[in-house]
Amino acid sequence: MTNTTTNATTTTHADVSATAARIDLAKAAPKVFRALIGFDAAAREGIDPALVELIQIRASHLNHCAYCLHMHTNDARKAGESEDRLHMVAVWREARHFFTEREQAALALTEAVTLVADGGVPDDVYAQAAAHFDEQELAHVLALILTINTWNRVALSTAKMAGTDQRR
Repeated sequence: MTNTTTNATTTTHADVSATAARIDLAKAAPKVFRALIGFDAAAREGIDPALVELIQIRASHLNHCAYCLHMHTNDARKAGESEDRLHMVAVWREARHFFTEREQAALALTEAVTLVADGGVPDDVYAQAAAHFDEQELAHVLALILTINTWNRVALSTAKMAGTDQRR
């Protein structure tokens, strides 16, 4: 768990979220929220649902977003994803045999875009993704990575609690 230190007092993120109410973005800015939902829906078009979930799970791992990780591992199970593969997403490089080359390329691109501040998106990572996805698919994969990173930041900044997903 990540800790934050303030004036020699250490509190966990869980402590902060339990004591300080956060904004509900959907209620406070419904037009913005609907735009994010539309962006997310458009990004998913034409991408295999299982791959959608793998991308969202990996970005959520990297961003330490328990809310989204819980939601997308459940969605992956509903899409038929195996427990073995779900357990291996965080360590996919050490467990490549669980994932196709196409999935590996998408996961590598997900990591590079999610951690873009650590050195950009390397040319070899981009080229590998471009070798496995046509231009339209690659655009959608990239858009999906952007949307999950946005959702992770929404969930983290508004202190969403894992297991409280209220989608229907």
